Amino acid sequence: MIERIKRTVVNSTLASKIRYSYVLITVPLFLFMIICFFYIWEGNTQYAEMINSAVVASEFSLDFKKDFDYETYLLLVGNKSPEESKLDALLADANRVVDGLASLNGSQENAARLKSARKYLDNLATYIERIKQNMEEGNKYEDNIQIWENDVQIVTSLLRETIFQYIYYEIKDLEVARAEYQAFYMRLLRFTLVALAIITIVIIFLSYYIPQSITQPITRLSEVTDKVARGDLTVRSDVEAGGEVGVLSDSLNAMIDKINELLSQVTQEQARLRRAELELLQSQINPHFLYNTLDTIVWLAEGGDQAKVVSMVESLSDFFRTSLNQGKDIIPIKEELQHVRSYLSIQQVRYQDILEYEIDVPENLHRYMIPKITIQPLVENALYHGIKNKRRKGKIRILGEERDDHVVIRVEDDGLGMQEERLNEVNERLNGRAPESTEAYGLYNVNERIRLKFGDAYGIRLQSVFNEGTVCEIRLPKEEIG
Repeated sequence: MIERIKRTVVNSTLASKIRYSYVLITVPLFLFMIICFFYIWEGNTQYAEMINSAVVASEFSLDFKKDFDYETYLLLVGNKSPEESKLDALLADANRVVDGLASLNGSQENAARLKSARKYLDNLATYIERIKQNMEEGNKYEDNIQIWENDVQIVTSLLRETIFQYIYYEIKDLEVARAEYQAFYMRLLRFTLVALAIITIVIIFLSYYIPQSITQPITRLSEVTDKVARGDLTVRSDVEAGGEVGVLSDSLNAMIDKINELLSQVTQEQARLRRAELELLQSQINPHFLYNTLDTIVWLAEGGDQAKVVSMVESLSDFFRTSLNQGKDIIPIKEELQHVRSYLSIQQVRYQDILEYEIDVPENLHRYMIPKITIQPLVENALYHGIKNKRRKGKIRILGEERDDHVVIRVEDDGLGMQEERLNEVNERLNGRAPESTEAYGLYNVNERIRLKFGDAYGIRLQSVFNEGTVCEIRLPKEEIG
């Protein structure tokens, strides 16, 4: 009989448990229980509103930025007409989500975030309208590209970040509400125990068990929310009680799964974007180098120096053969050294009065892997920013060294070098912050490609002394081509 009563109580809703208490508690406590019911109902409503707010926010398309940027690009390049474009539909759907969130009661901070999100959407609508006007006027493709790159893509990133912050702080508010909810129940438990001291043994038993059946699942939920608040998203609530607490437990688990999914998708998207950007930069070859090389070949041919013409054409052919390399992005160090040797032999013809070079990498290192076009940008940087700025003859040395668990390739020059302030700025950008200008983008590109392929333990590091020269050290793992 007692076990049957226990099962009935456990599987009852909070409202039903309170009604059982009404039967057992005397008339002087009747008013108190009404007040308790009111606060419980209000707490559940607040929880429901917070959960509903997070659910509505989760309806915001994870692919909004990618879809909107891509639709804008299709409009710019003429693949879609303004009538065929889905930009208006994307904006309308995003505005619907923001309006839905604005209709819910939330904190002032989140209200400000929604205001910012609406402002970002209005800005996007303005940019799209400006693009359409430019298309109607014609001959403004470059203006539209600038709007797409400098306005649209930045604002879509800000909008996505604002929505993710909204979801984060909604979950944080849930933790605050949970603490207040738990404090209320503890006060209720203490008062009830005092009142039940004068009631029969049966009433004492039931009065003890009913509050326990309420607080225990909430305490277990609080343990889960505490871990979530500390950043542990691997925990799950295992509360099996029925009613609102069971629904809250299921909703909490669903919310944690949704957060994990959002974080995973954002991480994957950022990695894809970074890989796409860096691979695009890798595939670009400086046209000025090609033009200048061809001009030098023409000049040598006109001067009748056939041997140098043949040598430069062979070097240029080797240079482009390694650059293309059938689309491979990882090659042996041996092939990379051949690529940079071709580059240096071409540049030495052009700058024979100021350039000397030496390549000394032990053969036992040739079999290890290296991202394609890694050393050449560093050599180019040493030539144009070190040797040429020195305005007298200089030397570039490429050296290799095998250490315990990694390989080091060094590109040294005795050129102009860098001031300490400039050196610290470049190294800081290499340690994780993208350059604000194109000055150090070649170094940043090489460093990021190495880190994407092999991990953050690898990459490049600069050492430099002004008026003495610069050393660029490439750190690579001992991985061989399979």
